[in-house]
Amino acid sequence: MSRIGRKPIAIPAGVTVSVDADNVVTVKGAKETLSAKMHKDISIKVEGAEVIVTRPSDDKEHRSLHGLTRTLIANMVEGVTEGFKKTLIIHGVGYRAQLQGKQLVMNLGYSHQVVVDPVPGITIEVTDPTTVVISGASKQLVGQFAANVREKRPPEPYKGAGIRYSDEVIKRKEGKAGKGK
Repeated sequence: MSRIGRKPIAIPAGVTVSVDADNVVTVKGAKETLSAKMHKDISIKVEGAEVIVTRPSDDKEHRSLHGLTRTLIANMVEGVTEGFKKTLIIHGVGYRAQLQGKQLVMNLGYSHQVVVDPVPGITIEVTDPTTVVISGASKQLVGQFAANVREKRPPEPYKGAGIRYSDEVIKRKEGKAGKGK
């Protein structure tokens, strides 16, 4: 059995989990509601204060879907209770970010400013001109939006200039070597 899939998901107080006939799981918290359609073969039951995920057979596909389904539901529960956040660091001479209304406006060394529109369910916060915090309830949405922002100017290996995650380590390269005598 899948070690991850076997673990029951604890439902904290103030959170309700419901499963429709089409395997649509809806997790409702104090501020946010998330729902996702799971694979039809995987069985999901809410028993008391926990969610149990089971699979019909030991086929390779069912084994992989077992752990995936359990993790997706656990992330939904965590998202409506605590939420997820990614911190981006902007590094480079003259590189900075600011919020104009709800839009994220960044100077990234191009001849123009880079403007990123927020998506519903995401909160953008600029704590200082070189730090952007992206938060929300959906782990997938937060990660994808952070990746889209990072894509505007990925870090380069020589000076490390660009947008990187706060926990990302950039492997630096040595510049040109002069004539050796």
